[in-house]
Amino acid sequence: MKLLVAFALIASLGALAQAEEEYCHNSVVTACSSSTFSGNSICNARFAGIEHVEPEVQAYINSQLTKSYEYLLLATHFNSYQKNRPGFQKLYQGLSDRSFDDSIALIKQITKRGGIVDFNTRHESAASVSTQRPTLEVDELHSLALALDNEKQLATGATHIHTRAIHATERDPEMAHYMEEEYLGKQADSVRKLSGYANDLAKLMKVPDPSLSIYLFDEYLQKQ
Repeated sequence: MKLLVAFALIASLGALAQAEEEYCHNSVVTACSSSTFSGNSICNARFAGIEHVEPEVQAYINSQLTKSYEYLLLATHFNSYQKNRPGFQKLYQGLSDRSFDDSIALIKQITKRGGIVDFNTRHESAASVSTQRPTLEVDELHSLALALDNEKQLATGATHIHTRAIHATERDPEMAHYMEEEYLGKQADSVRKLSGYANDLAKLMKVPDPSLSIYLFDEYLQKQ
């Protein structure tokens, strides 16, 4: 008799638990289906002004990936047996890896905030559009000029996102803080370094035969 009562109690508890689960599930579905602020689902990670900066961030991701590919082509160019400039190859390989890592970090950041990175749709902004270049097979000094131009474009793009996050209709302080901490200072340092390289090499090449100067400068880059 006691065994039958125990089984009946267990069955009733199981039915009650199932009913509570169904009630909780239906409550969650109802709550997530609409919001008093918008017609979209509220059960996501989107908040603050992410809608206002998301297109710019996606454009910046595209720009970072483009620069990474261009730097990789430069590194390959100077790593050939004809050029044989291991110092320049090291410089551009490092910039390529950095831009690729930055794009991955930005993808993680935008998805953390509830966004989706769509590579089938190209997002562009005035700060991230780069000019088309016919070739990246250039000499050492011109390669530094191209790299410096790239870094200035990336610095401008990061500044544009930071400004947009602060001054948009609905601000996004978290994104502004992220860009300031992870990109603005780093890009400023990169622009400063490459501008110094370009100016130093330009001065060294003001001789009738600059081949030795270029060789010594490449040796210097290998040690950096």
